[in-house]
Amino acid sequence: MNERTIRPLMTIDEVAEILRVPVKTIYEWRSRPLPYGPPAIKVGRYLRWKVTTVEAWIEGQEPDAVPHGHA
Repeated sequence: MNERTIRPLMTIDEVAEILRVPVKTIYEWRSRPLPYGPPAIKVGRYLRWKVTTVEAWIEGQEPDAVPHGHA
């Protein structure tokens, strides 16, 4: 049987802590005409992030990063 483990979603405070930016900065990134930052999931009125999405976004910010699947 293929059992999948779902990791808990991250809060905006946790994402801000990992990125070492204020929570306000994440809200500002999201309100840009072209949003910036790791994409969030809306859970009701709350924003949540998958750990893997945040990690992938961070890796993609490196100057020499190659997009996944383009190696």
